Amino acid sequence: MNQRLFSDPAEEHAAAAAGDRRGGDRYRTVWRIAKVVRNGDAGLWRVRNISDRGMMLAADVPIAVGEKLEIALSDTVVIRGEVVWSDAGRCGVSFDKEVDVAGVLKQLAAEQRATGYRQPRLPVHTRAQAVTDDGPSEIELVDLSQNGAGFIHDGHLEVGKELDLILAGGVKRRAIVRWSRAGRGGLWLTQPLDRTDLESIHRFES
Repeated sequence: MNQRLFSDPAEEHAAAAAGDRRGGDRYRTVWRIAKVVRNGDAGLWRVRNISDRGMMLAADVPIAVGEKLEIALSDTVVIRGEVVWSDAGRCGVSFDKEVDVAGVLKQLAAEQRATGYRQPRLPVHTRAQAVTDDGPSEIELVDLSQNGAGFIHDGHLEVGKELDLILAGGVKRRAIVRWSRAGRGGLWLTQPLDRTDLESIHRFES
């Protein structure tokens, strides 16, 4: 299914007024989470559609026209662009360089089928509480995704340990230690984080 990046006449008119010239471009509708890095922040945003020259993203955080974005669709597929319109939780991005969108989508599909694929993760540096049957302890988180977290600890959390992970703002999820070695570890969240919780890493700063 194809659709245009500009989903209503007002958006299309605004883009045209700004000098955007995508009248004949074809857009592929996709449903994917991307890691979006901008000035001093990063978050997981939804990709609504994409073409060779631009894409539509959705996020409920303030997005300003003219912002420069680095959009990581995977660890290896990173696209840079500029916000050309923003309205009601969506924005249109014009790429700095055209991409072969058919090739990009083929590569992403292959990566997702490959062994070892993992979801986009956000780099964070924040404290969290790990509450086990032995009581609460403090760990340092180094990355977050909807289904997992990387952390640093003193070695007391062994593989298979179940715990409650309490994040900034009181966000709480049940988790299991998936791996642990040399003071680092990975958690699997048995209930995924809401995507909106991860639209900006600022909420987790401490």
